[in-house]
Amino acid sequence: MAGKQNSVTYRWDTIAIAGVGLIGGSIGLAALERQLARRIIGIGRHPQKLEQAQALGAITDFATNLEDGVAEAQLIIICTPVRFIAQQVCQALAVSNGDAIVTDAGSTKQQIIDQVHQQAGEAAERFVGSHPLAGSEKSGAEHAVANLFLNRSVIVTPTSATNKIAQQQTIEFWQQLGSRTHLMTPAEHDQILAATSHLPHLLASVLAAATPDAALPFVSTGWLDTTRVAAGDPELWTQILQQNQTEVRQSLSHFQSVLEQFSQALDQDQWETLAQILALGKTQRDALGS
Repeated sequence: MAGKQNSVTYRWDTIAIAGVGLIGGSIGLAALERQLARRIIGIGRHPQKLEQAQALGAITDFATNLEDGVAEAQLIIICTPVRFIAQQVCQALAVSNGDAIVTDAGSTKQQIIDQVHQQAGEAAERFVGSHPLAGSEKSGAEHAVANLFLNRSVIVTPTSATNKIAQQQTIEFWQQLGSRTHLMTPAEHDQILAATSHLPHLLASVLAAATPDAALPFVSTGWLDTTRVAAGDPELWTQILQQNQTEVRQSLSHFQSVLEQFSQALDQDQWETLAQILALGKTQRDALGS
């Protein structure tokens, strides 16, 4: 399923990346910089954007057709918006070499993996769900950096049907980019990401939307830090929240219960209770370091 082994590193001959934006472009830059592949083929709908990614050194070749782009690849990485991932994974499994591994970089997992297993049949064993916990509110290959995944976590979500060789080689690939890998079930991933990514994005967007226009000229670092991720693509985040709706609702319900405690403490002059909630928040944040 992979390319040749040499004394320096484990190399793939050809890696295909569908969606050469911030994540896909950074994967390409890192893989080429670390000499993990001879060729990186970028796949997308817009030749001009692919030419830009090629000029930036994120890919060596490109194709505007998925079938052409994955034909010679041993590893295929789908980095498109979440609502397209399952369809493109199934297409890649159908038209690629029978030994090719397919993984993704999507922020949701259970719905994608369920759809792939329903539609791809036995070929679904070659799909290994992945989610690199890296990125920013920016998008596009022009923002890609080769060290984006260095010392960052990547969650890998195999199922009982996943081919063990494909699973291990996917894990090794992310580790070769400098990442720390963690195995979870798709359900565990979605539950954790609802609390640590999806709900925070929702809250940042709500805070930004609720801020009066007259107050905006006076915002400072607290508001800017808290709302930074609200600058992300609204369409993309609507897709993520839709796919992980159940888990996000559960996280939101828990948040609302804590917020209600805070509100009651504020209304009833219960400053000790309010201080305890603030202290717990500080403890949680301080535990992560800077």
